[in-house]
Amino acid sequence: MRILLTGANGYVGQRLLPGLIEGGHEVHCVVRDRKRLSLPDEFSQQVHIHEHDFNDKVEPESLPNGIDVAYYLIHAMRSSIQGFSEEETNTATNFIDYIEDTEATQIIYLSGMDSSEELSEHLESRKQVGEILMSSKVPSTILKAGIIVGSGSASFEIIRDLVEKLPFMITPRWLNTKCQPIAIRNVIEYLIGVIHKQGAFNRSFDIAGPDTLTYKEMLLGMAEVRGLKRWIWTIPVMTPHLSSYWLFFVTSTSYPLAVNLVHSMKVPVVAKESDIREIVPTRLIGFRESVELAFSKIKHNLVLSSWTDSLIGGVFKKELSPFVEVPNYGCFVDKRSRQFPKEVKKGIIDSFFSIGGDQGWYYGTWLWRTRGLLDKMVGGVGLRRGRRDPNRLKQGDALDFWRVVLADQENGKLLLFAEMKLPGDAWLEFKISDGETNDHLQLTQKAIFRPKGIWGRLYWFSVWPLHHFIFNGMINSILRKGHQHTGALQDV
Repeated sequence: MRILLTGANGYVGQRLLPGLIEGGHEVHCVVRDRKRLSLPDEFSQQVHIHEHDFNDKVEPESLPNGIDVAYYLIHAMRSSIQGFSEEETNTATNFIDYIEDTEATQIIYLSGMDSSEELSEHLESRKQVGEILMSSKVPSTILKAGIIVGSGSASFEIIRDLVEKLPFMITPRWLNTKCQPIAIRNVIEYLIGVIHKQGAFNRSFDIAGPDTLTYKEMLLGMAEVRGLKRWIWTIPVMTPHLSSYWLFFVTSTSYPLAVNLVHSMKVPVVAKESDIREIVPTRLIGFRESVELAFSKIKHNLVLSSWTDSLIGGVFKKELSPFVEVPNYGCFVDKRSRQFPKEVKKGIIDSFFSIGGDQGWYYGTWLWRTRGLLDKMVGGVGLRRGRRDPNRLKQGDALDFWRVVLADQENGKLLLFAEMKLPGDAWLEFKISDGETNDHLQLTQKAIFRPKGIWGRLYWFSVWPLHHFIFNGMINSILRKGHQHTGALQDV
């Protein structure tokens, strides 16, 4: 079957794609930037990649006509604090205009659960999108989920942040709101299971796990899985505004996402019906088991996708490509180079491809953490996003307060762009090139800063005295770790 998958770079889209491939389907992925969609070689025969932003109308013949089923996995959860409706409506309308001119016989949409009479702006917007899709002449199936639990999901990572960092919590009263979390595995099963099921045409379904819990009970449940003792008190005086700042400073979430989550978490998300189980019978995974499965993935470095993969909410709006070309003029550059024997090349590359996250920044890590805290205090992303995988990077990955804009591990080139709050643009580059002799190679490390106005120049010169220590120590540590890694492999 020919499947159109929008949002293929998103958290759910990256989980859904392998399932569709395993089902023998031919998948046409529509993404804003094709360079961000990294696919295994074995997918090449069944996956076709198309670039388009559904904020714009689809030009004739720019996207495929011969498709059977179309997934709509686009939404603007993290783009701003307000203004969902206009953007979501425009995107959904352009999608429908395109789909109605194709051979598609079904649209499948993953929405938010709207079981309460009073909805947040985010949930109301998702509901409106569902109504737009339902108005199409192509039959639609809408699956409505609440909290999705899985390694890398925003909900999971925020709960994990709170549980692992705070032994005592004085929390807002919305922690007593009830919801039915659902495991990401069950979400994927439902998304695939409704394909061409006549009983699912022109219908919407609540999809939920077997447990009805408060957010407080979920926090305590995760603490129990982690073997941690936690004490939580809820108070009625914490406003949504204060609650948003509380989430923002304590967890890895961005401020717009914190605001949207707080408003959504005040609304109970409990399923009104379970009709979907008659159409797609499946074993529902409870909250505790879904948490254990998520940590099993994390332990074995098998986190397939993360909510931080989204470009929305940082400095990027659509694509990374313009940031791959580092400017040559009007920039300050701190450049360090070191020679090393060819036989340790792989160890050196693995060393700088492992930077950040739990590994830290090899030298002056406490200074990096201080910079991350300062960034968080002025509304930046800080260091808490970490990294998706401790050893591998791909284009588009979040790496603390950087974004990976180029990752060529085979040839030894890594380019990061700063998403921290800065009076200018900043890049950090690691590159392997030929050395001065035939038996040596060279590692070049460059920090590039393009200032904006006088404040950008003042910023560069104010931190310049630290660069000698931080960047000199960093490249030396990368080389040392690379030699150690190569030595360990040879011993094995």
